[in-house]
Amino acid sequence: MLKKKWLALFVITSFLTGFISSKASAETVFPADKFPFKEMQVQVMPEFDYPEDWGSRDVPSLLIGQYGTITNKSGQDYDGKIEIPVPAMEKGFEAYLVAEFPEENKPEVQRPYDIDKEKGIVTWKPSKAIKNNETYKFVIEYYTKSIDVKDNKNFTYELTNNAEIEKLDVVFYAPMDAKEIKLEPKAENNTKSEYGEELYYYQYKNVKAGDNLKYSFSYKKDGTESTMEAINKQQPPKDENHNGVTATDQINKGSSGNSKSPIIGVGGASIIGIAIIIAGLFVYLGLKGKFQTDRMTAKGKKHKTQQKQTTVKKDNKSVNAEEKKELRKKLLTGKIDQEMYEEEMKKLL
Repeated sequence: MLKKKWLALFVITSFLTGFISSKASAETVFPADKFPFKEMQVQVMPEFDYPEDWGSRDVPSLLIGQYGTITNKSGQDYDGKIEIPVPAMEKGFEAYLVAEFPEENKPEVQRPYDIDKEKGIVTWKPSKAIKNNETYKFVIEYYTKSIDVKDNKNFTYELTNNAEIEKLDVVFYAPMDAKEIKLEPKAENNTKSEYGEELYYYQYKNVKAGDNLKYSFSYKKDGTESTMEAINKQQPPKDENHNGVTATDQINKGSSGNSKSPIIGVGGASIIGIAIIIAGLFVYLGLKGKFQTDRMTAKGKKHKTQQKQTTVKKDNKSVNAEEKKELRKKLLTGKIDQEMYEEEMKKLL
């Protein structure tokens, strides 16, 4: 009798354990098909900037920014985690930013995240539940060391999407002073920023889940100077498109609503140099990107001062770096001139 009781108890315990485990597992699986993208923009930026801990410049950096707006179509409020595909197995992969935009016209807020290299996903939990039929905006930025250096520098980029995308823009930023640029498939449109940087972009509508997009990019470039470093040496162009105090002002002055322009709905790269570059792009092409440029203007030159979230510490060095960032932002937006900028920078050295 005692053996039967223990056997019954074992069976019941096993059943309950399996049931609870299955339920917990089901709750942690992100139903990507129930969260289609309303908009997504991907920015691919070879040799744009280097993290402080990058190491040798003989290995070029590749910075990827992915900015999306998903809609909760699950039929109920969702309080679980978000899962987005990333090339976590790429050489030198390093996640640099995962953040959300909880309020319109406000800077992004960073979120704790996990990287699953085997599954190739970045996972995080939003600060609050995503209500049914409402949208959620986020940004992911990461670096890789996947640029192959031979006679030419070349790399491939593949966008993996596990959900439908209503509007998608993919923008490639050629390094400053790059030559013999080749991009396959051929870009639909390209232009040159006021700083001489070549930009190539693609537009898509109603991309199906699993319709992955792959690109090959090659170029020649002498030296190891990054685009950001080259931009920092230049003064903002002095013309009527740059009389505003922020990049957003400049864009609003130049916007003309060209129907062939990429519909850039969320986020943008966090470096202030990109704000100025895209401002020029918007001025030339009449693009609309209020949400993107609000973020860029607010955040400024982020990558030179940001540390990994797991090791962020408020010390004198970071305070000093923030002051330098603000000075650079004031210079690029015309609030101070070069002479005043140099004088103030000397005080911070």
